[in-house]
Amino acid sequence: MKAVRFHEYGGPEVLRYEDAPDPIIAPHEALVKVRACALNHLDLWCRKGLLGITTPLPHISGSDIAGEVAAIGSIVTRITPGQRVVVSPGISCGQCIYCLSGRDTACRSYEIVGGYRIDGGYAEYVKVPEVNILPIPEGMSFEGAAAFPLTFLTAWNMLVNLAHVKRSDEVLVMGAGSGVGSAAIQIAKLFGARVIAAAGSDEKLDKARALGADDGINYVNQDLVAEVRRLTVKRGADVIFEHVGGAVFEKLIPVLAVGGRLVTCGATAGHLAQTDIRYLFMRQASIMGGFMGPKADLLRIVQELARGTLKPVVDRVFPLKEAAAAQCAMEDRKLFGKLVLVI
Repeated sequence: MKAVRFHEYGGPEVLRYEDAPDPIIAPHEALVKVRACALNHLDLWCRKGLLGITTPLPHISGSDIAGEVAAIGSIVTRITPGQRVVVSPGISCGQCIYCLSGRDTACRSYEIVGGYRIDGGYAEYVKVPEVNILPIPEGMSFEGAAAFPLTFLTAWNMLVNLAHVKRSDEVLVMGAGSGVGSAAIQIAKLFGARVIAAAGSDEKLDKARALGADDGINYVNQDLVAEVRRLTVKRGADVIFEHVGGAVFEKLIPVLAVGGRLVTCGATAGHLAQTDIRYLFMRQASIMGGFMGPKADLLRIVQELARGTLKPVVDRVFPLKEAAAAQCAMEDRKLFGKLVLVI
């Protein structure tokens, strides 16, 4: 099969469009003919290499995958060849106390398809366990189906399971133009919250409003803290959806409302930040970290997508052989929503 792999860590130039061995499925697995695969920041981190994490090389990235079932293992019963499917990106043992209690992201063997140790969807074919296969909502394109699993699952876990977002909450969504940010806007609105979107351009804010955001802050030419206080009448945000980190993180703690919840899932602007803990105990605030989400939540998300209450956001589509260009576009942050490779 054709695939995009890297044989060493480095910049986008290490990505090679080349022949790779076809995956060989186990009895409990399915072989998926990949039609579309969306990019995530995880792809960039894997390619660059992270200290303390070893990735078997060569490696195929790509966690958000949509396609057709090409073959099934001998004990697979729920899916059939030719079926249009989307891949749930989290793989766990399915037997430990965490998996059985619906907290599979805490499983000691938890991995992400296309992450550090499992080959993903930058290829013509990928293999995954049967339990990770879901039907694509009726009428949805392969590109749209590839654009929702990881980001919507992460945003749902952060807002619904951790922050317990509810009607009347004022939710500040940082990085509203990203895949996870555009998902967060929609999920917060689904639960009746008022959404303040923060992004680096007026164009992105216009698109955020089109998704349902009530207000917007351009953090390039506006004072983020002052604007949050103005828009919340000095009360602060009940929920802050954060995935930037660095100096931005430090600015956010003081704008939490009493009893506010800050939930974060990333550190694209830096992984170290200072926090004045007086704000935490005086305002009875919480800081929580989210990492992906339970498989069961993806079933709920698919239901909402089928109803049309949520929708994937695709910014641009690239052919597989232009994966390096797509990753460059992600690094430049010149996007709103998801970048998708088509095979």
